[in-house]
Amino acid sequence: MIPLLHDFTNETVLVVGGGPVGARKARRFAREAQVLVVSPSFADREFGDAELIRAAPAPEDVPGWLERIVPALVVAATDDAAINDAVVDAARERGLLVNRADRSGEREVGSVVVPATVREEPVTVAVATGGTAPAVSKYLRAELEETLDGAGEMARVCAGLREELKTRDISADRRREIVTDVVNSPDLWTALRTGTSNCPQVIEDVLGEELSTGGERP
Repeated sequence: MIPLLHDFTNETVLVVGGGPVGARKARRFAREAQVLVVSPSFADREFGDAELIRAAPAPEDVPGWLERIVPALVVAATDDAAINDAVVDAARERGLLVNRADRSGEREVGSVVVPATVREEPVTVAVATGGTAPAVSKYLRAELEETLDGAGEMARVCAGLREELKTRDISADRRREIVTDVVNSPDLWTALRTGTSNCPQVIEDVLGEELSTGGERP
């Protein structure tokens, strides 16, 4: 499998199944997409900002739901294999992305795996084991949370720095050198993580040093 990132802003995700798994999937996608959860009953769990639709579609009803909603992604999260089969078949017939939640490690061609994700906006890191070892994904996610501390602020520093350097007609090669030095600086990572420095301050300091040295590397 090849990992890809998909922007679900202004998209609709349909989750079929209101159990604990459906709730978890709904919370995950509701951070970005409009989520509809269809189920005859709902677990006593948080569903985020998802819209809950109380209905019990039979397998033959599933295509109609997809026709009406036209989701970007369909999640089959019921405990009924026949309904999940119908969801997968109907999604594929319409060229829709589909995630089947009841068959860990038995991924079919074209299926979508939802990985464990660590976010330090705008940085996103995902870990997946193909559904074969969720515990490993969970462990690595916890490890990465500490590693990524400050990564979001560093990414903003680099983005802002690149734009400022462009406005000063700094060559592309020199821009790459400066940004690489910033990213590889343990002191800057520590400053950003502890709050002793911030994005505007770092950009100002780097630009000041660049102008004072005339672009010469120490």
